[in-house]
Amino acid sequence: MDDIDRAILRELQSDGRIPYADLGPKVGLSPSAARQRLQRLIDGKVVQVVGVTDPMAMGGQAMALLGVRVDGDPRAVAHALAARDEVVYAVLTAGPYALFAEVVCPGPSDLLDFVNDVVRTAEGVAGVDTFPYFGIHTHRFLWDVG
Repeated sequence: MDDIDRAILRELQSDGRIPYADLGPKVGLSPSAARQRLQRLIDGKVVQVVGVTDPMAMGGQAMALLGVRVDGDPRAVAHALAARDEVVYAVLTAGPYALFAEVVCPGPSDLLDFVNDVVRTAEGVAGVDTFPYFGIHTHRFLWDVG
């Protein structure tokens, strides 16, 4: 990553749909060079350009953060849970929880079923604490890219 790559990322954080015709000049490149640079970042899995939704604003959905206690290797449990569509984010941690998983389900009863029937019964899970979301206060994807 060089200064131009970081400039591209800053522009995308501001407007993920910026046309290459606008992006290139803003970062000191031609539009085609900006497209090539961005494609290299995408191919290298440094960045993804996606549409981000707010599940709570979509209506009728239930979200929660799950604190998962694990017996054994938490990577295996994280891998198994991450394979489920309900899991939108999974991180390995230290402390009382070996991992946190953010989940989105169609409704509260589906969330209950997912926690009880899928998470609690997964091999290696010693326990799970569920922290349901009542609303999303802050939802940002802006990081200092230098």
